[in-house]
Amino acid sequence: MIQVARTMLIPCPMRDAVVYLADFAHTQEWDPATVSCVPLAPGASGPGSRWRNVSRFRGRSREVLYQLDVEEADRLVFTGENSTVLITDDLRFTPVSDESTRLTYSATFHFKGIARLAAPFLRKDVDRLADDVASVLPRVMAR
Repeated sequence: MIQVARTMLIPCPMRDAVVYLADFAHTQEWDPATVSCVPLAPGASGPGSRWRNVSRFRGRSREVLYQLDVEEADRLVFTGENSTVLITDDLRFTPVSDESTRLTYSATFHFKGIARLAAPFLRKDVDRLADDVASVLPRVMAR
């Protein structure tokens, strides 16, 4: 298992940040590793909504099915899964002012099967992914 967490200042009101990030399809805009992310059903996102996410990790494209499990005024939790990994993304929001929000983004990667053996060697790559998100997401939200 690998856990990462990053805290960043988002230059928008908390409610706007939660609404934007609740639609996981937006990962195409703020996660540099995401190649595509499409909803599996049309309409507004909410608990139970699912997305097909394709990301590049260590030079290879991988598909992960994500679901929004928790949607609260100050928290979002997504789980993503494929045959080699179960990922939990836990986003916690704290208002800093009327126009800015502190976001703590935590991700936990539970590797499955033989992929568990590689987990110790993937730490640096997962940290790099988290650093990239922490760098890009605030800039995207400032637009």
